[in-house]
Amino acid sequence: MNTDFPRIITLLRKEKGMSQKQVAAELGISQALLSHYEKGIRECGLDFLVRVAKYYDVSCDYLVGITSDRKGAVLNIESTENHSNEKPQCDSHCANLANLNRKLVMNSVYVIFNILAQTGNKNLTSEVSSYLMVSVYKMFRLLYNANPQNPQDFFAINTELQRGLSSALMLVNEANAEVSAKTFIKNIYKDREISLSPSVIQERYPQYAAALSDLIKIAENNMTNYYL
Repeated sequence: MNTDFPRIITLLRKEKGMSQKQVAAELGISQALLSHYEKGIRECGLDFLVRVAKYYDVSCDYLVGITSDRKGAVLNIESTENHSNEKPQCDSHCANLANLNRKLVMNSVYVIFNILAQTGNKNLTSEVSSYLMVSVYKMFRLLYNANPQNPQDFFAINTELQRGLSSALMLVNEANAEVSAKTFIKNIYKDREISLSPSVIQERYPQYAAALSDLIKIAENNMTNYYL
């Protein structure tokens, strides 16, 4: 059973601000049946899948999780920029996965920094920026150090020390960002009008909302699989 379809049709309905009863009536089915589709209790037929795609103006591929692009564009290596003349040292599936995840992360980070720009909160922006930069630093250094022959003078802090320092700094950044956000929460959401919801994100970031939604799903699935 496809697990993406229930989540996606539920999200699309909520983005429109409509009840199950309203959407079911417009799609020509009962509210109980729509509820079963949204909960993943029953699978729909092809005719209903096409009907839902037309209703929400998205592609069938998007509805079943094949692509994160609502109009159905599928990311592939040829459609993305190549910053290296070297051939990838992995098969096409690995390369496609890397490019897809790059798109999810970069598009989601765009939304984060756009929100930070609207807050006008320098401290919050600095803490979030530091956290993200250090996380990228940690993963790059991990990949770099996978080959022990790579020269270590590229980094000023030795490997053992950086593990503790970088993790500690990220914890401090997260704590400071949380305090800063709570301190300015009234001004952020009242004066600058950046209250958020799935529908607001889709309206303000139509090119990036799907990637952010997919990133959230993947992150939460990973957390569930590892720790629950």
